[in-house]
Amino acid sequence: MSLDSSADVPAGGAGGADRPVGSGSDVSAAEVVGDPWRSGVSLDSSADVPAGGAGGADRPVDFGSDASAAHVAHALRDGGRPSHRSGGASGPDAGPAGGQAGTRHAAISWQAARAVAARAGQRGAVRTEWLGLGAALGRVLGEALTALTDLPSFDTSAMDGWAVAGPGPWRIQDGGGILAGHGVPAPPADGEAVRIATGARIPAEVTAVIRSEHAQADEAKGMLYAQRSVSQGQDIRPRGQECRSGEILLPPGTVVTPAVLGLAAAAGYDELPVRARPRIDVLVLGDELLTAGLPHDGLIRDALGPMIGPWVHALGAEVTPPQRLGDDAEALWKALTDSGADLIVTTGGTAAGPVDHVHRVLGRIGAELLVDGVAVRPGHPMLLARLPSDGPWLVGLPGNPLAAVSGLLTLAGPLLGGLAGRTPDDPYLAAVRDDVHGHPHDTRLVPVVHRAAGEPGTAGGAEHVVPLHYNGPAMLRGIAAADGLAVVEPGGVRSGTEVEILDLPWASATPWTEGCFT
Repeated sequence: MSLDSSADVPAGGAGGADRPVGSGSDVSAAEVVGDPWRSGVSLDSSADVPAGGAGGADRPVDFGSDASAAHVAHALRDGGRPSHRSGGASGPDAGPAGGQAGTRHAAISWQAARAVAARAGQRGAVRTEWLGLGAALGRVLGEALTALTDLPSFDTSAMDGWAVAGPGPWRIQDGGGILAGHGVPAPPADGEAVRIATGARIPAEVTAVIRSEHAQADEAKGMLYAQRSVSQGQDIRPRGQECRSGEILLPPGTVVTPAVLGLAAAAGYDELPVRARPRIDVLVLGDELLTAGLPHDGLIRDALGPMIGPWVHALGAEVTPPQRLGDDAEALWKALTDSGADLIVTTGGTAAGPVDHVHRVLGRIGAELLVDGVAVRPGHPMLLARLPSDGPWLVGLPGNPLAAVSGLLTLAGPLLGGLAGRTPDDPYLAAVRDDVHGHPHDTRLVPVVHRAAGEPGTAGGAEHVVPLHYNGPAMLRGIAAADGLAVVEPGGVRSGTEVEILDLPWASATPWTEGCFT
């Protein structure tokens, strides 16, 4: 039985047939074939590139998952045309996109799009701020954590017991003993013993510490006897045992956990250098959106405005209140050119409809388009751009709610991870309980919920994920109950197959962080 479900999954977003061409390398579409906004080259996969070479015939070129940027560019320069093996139906150009009417980029693979976004974030300028230890929890180190002192900074006792000098038995020194936090104690004479507390400074001439339970004190004679053999330096923590001053303790990009705070304090820090949170502007587009009340007269509630800000905040960003611009190209142009954010997230307007202005406004501004369409369902018409003069990044999300979630996980998450300086987590796999239908050509992202081994509903089996219903591009009911999304390759998967799982920011966060990239 085929698991392809082209009838159940729309073949294309608003504005035209689906024609993905996956380069498979972590490069942008513009890097693959040059910048079409400047060259005027159409990247519509249905367009015939002028034939070249001997015979002058068109030569289909397979831009499969292993294709390199050089391979793709070479194929186009030599007169090849993209193969439609992974591209779906061909069709007329879907309308204006980018800087010129009729210019359209080829959709790239989901894996390549995520790699482009992550690399873009890693290339961003690093902004570091110093925060007190109490405010740095969950942030990411912007610089290496270097020891400001030896640890320990002097020889200390590892145990409560007796500090002894020379071989035993030892005469017990008069006095109250040596306590932690006190000044430099007087050294005992050879053959003497003095009481000492854990963490107390070791006096000069002391050869070992004998634990209280391993020693016998004869108070009447004033003598101390060891019940076990005593070795030179036992139960003494020597200065610099853990680190020396100037030694690198943790690299940049380390998440500040409670343990990191403890290490930093021990190493002499009052403040920590951490990556500044990326600043995010959210622009909600669409004249049909209501901010309150029930839908009526063709108007619907805005589901993305309340969702996008908290979502990217959970990814470690500082978010301004959403700006609702309607379908106004001039208002969009002004919001983009006036923004002082590190990243702008737009909702809707990324397809090629009569009021989808994002491409045209980006072209007018002269933005660099890195990703223009991704071979993923839902969320095909998402995009990633960089405004001129090292301006903000822009992630353009589709207007359908679950498609927008797909864009957040595909582009915004990896980009913000790079900006935060965090090393991406290794992908992890989980088996799906049921058959999952796939798109014929594109990756699908399907909401799932984890079930642990032995948990109700697992029938005593191993840990796995259960695909959830209500996973259409306009639906949020499934994702609201999910704790992850399964990455389903084209063609679908059988029950029991292991698939990559994308955690949702709140599902993967530890209790003391605000999210994945804080």
